[in-house]
Amino acid sequence: MKKVKKVKFETKIVHGKCEGCLLDTLLVCLDNTFYRCISCGEDLEQKVNGVIKYIKVDKHTDLNKSHDG
Repeated sequence: MKKVKKVKFETKIVHGKCEGCLLDTLLVCLDNTFYRCISCGEDLEQKVNGVIKYIKVDKHTDLNKSHDG
């Protein structure tokens, strides 16, 4: 019989302003850095520098980086 590998899956939902639709909305955490707007579906990267901001993800965004926090 095959061993089944258990995967821990956690979600986090935060309130923030989406740079895509410019609404104050809920954002679903995709990992520790990237979020998706529930209003428009825009993928956002969380930036923390004294203030938490959510910036649009584009083709130049490194999706392999992840910050534990």
